[in-house]
Amino acid sequence: MADTQQVDAKAERTAAKLARQIDSFSKAHGGAEGQVAYIGERGARIVLVGEDGGWGDLVAPSYEIAEKAVEKAGITVHESFDGEFAAKVKTGPYEWTRMAGIQLGGPSNG
Repeated sequence: MADTQQVDAKAERTAAKLARQIDSFSKAHGGAEGQVAYIGERGARIVLVGEDGGWGDLVAPSYEIAEKAVEKAGITVHESFDGEFAAKVKTGPYEWTRMAGIQLGGPSNG
């Protein structure tokens, strides 16, 4: 029984830490919305999009912890990363250069 309580306490601390990071992102970007995606054994990815178009992501050790974190942070969560939600993302020269580099075989193909 004690082991279960330790695991639950650790999960709560992890969710609380992620929620603080989400809050910080939200404050820096005038608000935020998110989407949680299962990424296999590694856990779940929380994609965040700010009201200003800025974006970022966090990785939680499990889908359940990611859901708890976004709930604690109080942000709107979308089922998928598409449509109006995805359209809010603003990309700059850095992202376009990175995407072009990936398509062209990376930086050594120059």
